[in-house]
Amino acid sequence: MHRTTAAAGSSVFFLLAPGFVAGLVPWWLTDWQLRQPWPYSLPFRCAGAVLLAAGAAVLVNAFVRFVAEGIGTPAPVAPTERLVIGGLYRHVRNPMYLAVVAVIAGQALILGQFRLLAYAVAVWLTCAAFARWYEEPALARRFGTAYAAYRRAVPAWWPRLRPWLPDAPPADVSSR
Repeated sequence: MHRTTAAAGSSVFFLLAPGFVAGLVPWWLTDWQLRQPWPYSLPFRCAGAVLLAAGAAVLVNAFVRFVAEGIGTPAPVAPTERLVIGGLYRHVRNPMYLAVVAVIAGQALILGQFRLLAYAVAVWLTCAAFARWYEEPALARRFGTAYAAYRRAVPAWWPRLRPWLPDAPPADVSSR
């Protein structure tokens, strides 16, 4: 896949997946209505803004990394040619899912709409199940020992403080 095609596919997938999960559904659930302020709401709204901004930045970074490093998309129908293990992926295996959950949780805190927190938990559980039962086996089949080493070294959900530094560059699918 060419990087131009990967970028176009990733852009479409960005709108379809995170755009739907972290944009359209929260809007349907809340109509972006701000709940009446409760005592001490300003710190919660500020924390929500930080979560939303950080989640959005991580999400964009992860999508760019799939194009630049992986030469592919996050979409299962157009996977990467190379195992993506750079940047934030050196700290945690699922930064994209964590970012989507952070965006939703941030929206919940900003809007005072706690039903979005329940939705964020449901999204995380869905992502965790998808990662465990679909993505991990698919990556193990596709990238073999390179993915096994990565999986042993980098946690799925709780980021490591120091980035993992692989011994060798990731295996290229085309070389198998």
